[in-house]
Amino acid sequence: MIRNAFPVPSIIFLICGGFPHGDVPLDHQTENSTGLQPKKVWIKSEDWLAVLLGSIVLLVVLGASAMNPAPDFSDKLGAIDQGRQHLKELESAAATADDEETRKQIKTEEKQLKELTAGLFKNPVKSWVAKMGSWKSDPSDAFVVKKVNIVPGLFGVFIASLVLFTFGVALRGEPVIPFAGAFVVLFLLATASYVLAGQDVIKYYNLEYALWALLIGMVISNTIGTPRFLFPAIRTELFIKTGLVLLGAEILLSRLLVLGLPGIFVSWVVTPITLISTYLFGQYVLKIPSKSLNMVISADMSVCGVSAAIATAAACRAKKEELSLAIGISLAFTAIMMIVMPAVIRYVHMDPVLAGAWLGGTIDSTGAVAAAGGMLGDTALNVAVTIKMIQNILIGVVAFGVAVYWVTCVEGDRQGPRPSLMEIWYRFPKFVFGFVGASIVFSAIYSSGTAGSGLTEAVTGVTADVLRGWFFCLAFVAIGLETNFRELSSYLRDGKAITLYVCGQTLNLALTLLMAWIMFEKVFPQAANALKSS
Repeated sequence: MIRNAFPVPSIIFLICGGFPHGDVPLDHQTENSTGLQPKKVWIKSEDWLAVLLGSIVLLVVLGASAMNPAPDFSDKLGAIDQGRQHLKELESAAATADDEETRKQIKTEEKQLKELTAGLFKNPVKSWVAKMGSWKSDPSDAFVVKKVNIVPGLFGVFIASLVLFTFGVALRGEPVIPFAGAFVVLFLLATASYVLAGQDVIKYYNLEYALWALLIGMVISNTIGTPRFLFPAIRTELFIKTGLVLLGAEILLSRLLVLGLPGIFVSWVVTPITLISTYLFGQYVLKIPSKSLNMVISADMSVCGVSAAIATAAACRAKKEELSLAIGISLAFTAIMMIVMPAVIRYVHMDPVLAGAWLGGTIDSTGAVAAAGGMLGDTALNVAVTIKMIQNILIGVVAFGVAVYWVTCVEGDRQGPRPSLMEIWYRFPKFVFGFVGASIVFSAIYSSGTAGSGLTEAVTGVTADVLRGWFFCLAFVAIGLETNFRELSSYLRDGKAITLYVCGQTLNLALTLLMAWIMFEKVFPQAANALKSS
C-alpha cells in the first residue's frame, strides 16, 4: 500500500523519485522452493504482453500506411531516383573542387530527398493522434499546434491507449472496469505533464515531460496520498515495456554503417568497460549492500538510461524501489548534462563530430541527446543521435549478460540449491525479443529500397514521435504515484547511490571523449571529414 509521508526538504529527493509498492508483477514473483519460478500462462507475463501489445500497434500502423501510398507515388519515386543521381554528380564535383555553393546545394537537395521519401506514404493514423505543443504565458496554447486544434488528436491517443491496455488487462484475466476508470485520471495527469514541459522557458532548458510526470505523481502520493481507485491503472512496467517494443522500430541496423568502425568503437567498446568498472567500483570500493541496485545504476548510466535500467532490473530481479531510484538519478543528471555539456563544448571550440560522439555516448536519454546536439549544429546532432542509436542496440545484449552473470555468479554462490541454467531463461526480460524483433523487421523494410524507407518513416513518425512518448509519460506518472519519500531516504542517506552514479558518469565522460578522439581524430580522420562535409 502507498502511504502518506512528509516531503523531504531536498530537491534530489524530488528529482530522484522513489519506488513503487503495489503488486509485484509476475515476472518478479519470488521463486518456489526448488529455486525456479512457478509455471505461469505466458500471456499473463507483462513482458510477453508488452511484446503482443507493441506488435499490434506496429502492425496496425504499418498496414494502414502500406495501404495508403501518396496519389503521386510513382512520380515521387521517379523524382527521388533523379535527385539521387544528380546528388551523386554534385558530390563528385565537390570532391574535386572546394566549392562552397556546391556544398550548400548538396545539403538543400538532401533535405528535399528526405521530404520526398517521407511523403511516399500517407499514414492515416497520424491525423488521429497528437502530442502537445508549446506555450509562453497561456497554457491553453499548448492545445493548438500550427494553428490547428489538437484536442481531437489527444482524444485519439487516449482512446487508442485505453483500448490497447484494457485489452491487455483483460487478457490477464483482471477486471477491466476499474482499470478503465482509473486510466482516465492517469491520462489527464500525463497530459498535465506534457503541458508543463511545453512552457517556453522550461522547454529551453529541456526539462522534459518525464521529469514533470514523475514530480506530479510524487506530489500526489506524498501529500494527499494516491487514491485507491487509481491503483488498477498503475501499470508502470506494462506501459514502459510496450513503449520499448515501439522503440525497437526506430533502431535501424543500417545506422551502424553511417559512422562505421569509429561509431561502433565509441558505442560498443566504452559502454561495457564503463558498466563493468562502475559495478566493481560499487561493490569493492563503495561496498553498496545491494548488488542489484549497483547493477541497475551502472547499466542505467553506461548504456542508455531508462530503457537499459528496465531491462537490467528484470534480469537481476532488482526491487522496484531500486529501479525507481536509478531512473530518478538518471533524469536529474541528464537534465544537468544536456545543458552543461554543450556550453563546455562551445567554450573549448570542440570539433562538431567529436562533440556529437561525446554527447551521444554519455547523455542517457535519446531525446536529451538530440536536444543537446541540436544546440551545436546539424553535424553534432546527426553524430550524437546515431551514436546513441548504436548504443541502444546493446540493451538486449546487456540484459542477457546480466541474467547469465546473476544466475551463475551472484545467486550461484549462495547457500542452498544451485539455480539451474533454465533460470537464465526465466530471468531474461522477454520484452527484449519484441524490441530486437521490431528492429530487425523495420531494418529489413527500410533497406528494401526507396519505398521501404518511405514506409518506415511513415510508421515511426507515429509510433516514435507520438505513441511511445505517451506510453513513457504514463509510466513515469505511475512511478511517481507509487513513490514514498520516507522509504527512499534509506537509499539516499549514505549517499552511495549518487556517488556511484557520479563516479561512473565521470569515467564514462573521460573514456568516451578519449575513444572518440582516438577514432575520429587519429585513426579514422577521413570519417570525420566526410561527416562534416555531408
